[in-house]
Amino acid sequence: MKVDVILGLQWGDEGKGKIVDVLTPNYQIVARFQGGPNAGHTLEFEKQKYILKSIPSGIFQEGKINIIGNGMVIDPALFKQEVDALEASGHKLTDRLFISKKAHLILPTHRLLDSASEKEKGVSMIGTTGKGIGPAYTDKIARNGLRVGDIFHNFEEKYKQATDRHKKILSQYPLSYDLDAIEKEWFEGIEKIKTFNIIDSEHFINNRLSEGDNVLAEGAQGTMLDIDFGTYPFVTSSNTVCAGACTGLGIAPHKIGEVYGVFKAYCTRVGSGPFPTELLDDTGKLLRDRGYEYGSVTKRPRRCGWIDLVALRYAIMLNGVTKLVMMKSDVLDTFDTIKACVAYEANGKETENLPFDLSDNIKPIYVELPGWKTDITNIKSEDEFPEEFNSYLAFLEEELGIPIALVSVGPSREQTIIRQ
Repeated sequence: MKVDVILGLQWGDEGKGKIVDVLTPNYQIVARFQGGPNAGHTLEFEKQKYILKSIPSGIFQEGKINIIGNGMVIDPALFKQEVDALEASGHKLTDRLFISKKAHLILPTHRLLDSASEKEKGVSMIGTTGKGIGPAYTDKIARNGLRVGDIFHNFEEKYKQATDRHKKILSQYPLSYDLDAIEKEWFEGIEKIKTFNIIDSEHFINNRLSEGDNVLAEGAQGTMLDIDFGTYPFVTSSNTVCAGACTGLGIAPHKIGEVYGVFKAYCTRVGSGPFPTELLDDTGKLLRDRGYEYGSVTKRPRRCGWIDLVALRYAIMLNGVTKLVMMKSDVLDTFDTIKACVAYEANGKETENLPFDLSDNIKPIYVELPGWKTDITNIKSEDEFPEEFNSYLAFLEEELGIPIALVSVGPSREQTIIRQ
């Protein structure tokens, strides 16, 4: 069997969690392959809203195994908060959530390092969530990290060595902190982690594939935040592209099947960094208000703009996307005219390729399409789509060269149209 991958094609916040939840009935296993609690995947069903940070979005489907893969970083304190909240709402996780021994731990001092580093950057700050993800991945690459499996192997000594090293670095910053207070909640989280199935996830997943199980790999953030291919340095600290599923779960490239690329009908970005189609006018504000564009974890307002097909083509190429998923279509219901960026003018020359640096005098070149001026939130099948909406879908498919397989017309699980 193959591993199907679902990932974001923009700057994150595309709505991947909802689509994972919609597709999960077709799979036996859902596995997150990168990122950490800076990711916020929002799901709505049965008139309830849930925000997942570290836990895979297939967790609400009965009888499915969910795996936190080796490519992830976990903050035990935040993990415990998330688990406790879900269990309090009636969702028992112990039997369906597995954790890779090779997933790395975010230490309390990682969060302190993250905060201190961002403050020192001043106006040049990246715009991180301050949750220690960057420093945790830095330690991973520097071969100084602690992994979940280390909890059972001389952990106290390893933890002390790591925190002593971090304290020396923190002494260089004008930062006061009470580490003991932070550690109490963190170690309670370690005990919570111990109550779950801690596994060699690469063996587990490959064995289940051999037995005929279907696996859905869930990515976090988006392609344009990839550490290698995103708008560096305003990126996350992991590989958000399809290749990250191989390294983040321990599966071979030939095991990849369908690749679902998720994008919004417009475009958003959180934090600093270039954003060619950003709208700083009333239209941008209208997109933010209609789409309720605020970070599900940070609550920060998202920057909004028209859809960027140059960046989307780039993301499709990098990921080998086989099926597209368009989210938040209903946000554009009231617009008379909709714009789409089909090319850039870069230093006086037109290009359809993503430049090395999006900060270099990039001007989007737009085409305009008529809006559908119809409330599509109650539509149940594609036969009910307004003519102008069908035209928008056809335009995007022609420009991108990939079929749009699913269309979201609202936030709930039921407001998802599977196209034939």
